[in-house]
Amino acid sequence: MKINVIKKSVSFFLPLLLMIVLSGCEKKYQEPDHYAVDLFKDERHEGRAYIMNEEECFDGSELVITSSNVKLADSSKGRGKSFFLYKVRSGKMLKSIRDSTVDYPFMFLSDQRLKLKNDSIYLYLKKLEGYRFIAAERNLKYKWLKAAPVYSVKKDK
Repeated sequence: MKINVIKKSVSFFLPLLLMIVLSGCEKKYQEPDHYAVDLFKDERHEGRAYIMNEEECFDGSELVITSSNVKLADSSKGRGKSFFLYKVRSGKMLKSIRDSTVDYPFMFLSDQRLKLKNDSIYLYLKKLEGYRFIAAERNLKYKWLKAAPVYSVKKDK
C-alpha cells in the first residue's frame, strides 16, 4: 500500500519537476547578440565628437580674429535646423585668406551654440556656403569652423 502511494506521488511530481527544470533553462543559440563579433569596435566612437586643437583650427580657417566683443544676436532654435548668429563688434585680425580688412561690426553663423567667455577668444571662420536667403538678409559672409571649440587668447606674462 505504501509503495503504491509513493509510486503515484512520484509519477505526479516527477513530470512537474522536469517541466520546471526544462522551462528554466536558457537557450543561448536564440540570442544572436551573444555570438556577435564586432569587427569595428576600435573604429566606432558613438557619442564622441572630434575636437580640433588650436593649430588645426588656425590652419583650417580662412579668417582668424581675436575679440572680446562677441554676442549671440539671433538663433533659429526650435524653427527647423538649428543655427546661431553671432555679432562681432571689434577685434584684431590674425589671419585672412580672402579679405585684407574686415568691417566691424559683422555677423557670422554657427551650427552649434558657442560657449563664449568673458575674456578674449579666437574666432575661427570659413567662407559661408549655403544659407542664401539669410546670408543676403543679414549680410553674412562667414561661418564658424565646424569642429573648432572656443579657445581663450593666452596672454604673455
